[in-house]
Amino acid sequence: MTGDIVNLRQARKTRKRAEKTAKAAENRTRFGRTRAERARDALEESRATVRLDGLRRERPDAPDEV
Repeated sequence: MTGDIVNLRQARKTRKRAEKTAKAAENRTRFGRTRAERARDALEESRATVRLDGLRRERPDAPDEV
């Protein structure tokens, strides 16, 4: 009736590492976006900004004429 000897310190560290890994995987699925997705979104945003600025009636950088 001899059981395996377990080092509690190592068991705690192993359990903590497993929890960190699980939390990291959850965060990746929750918040993660690929570099290509971020680049695509930035490009779309800049195109939209340029298009909206081109459609303005008055330029914000032009001085007011009185």
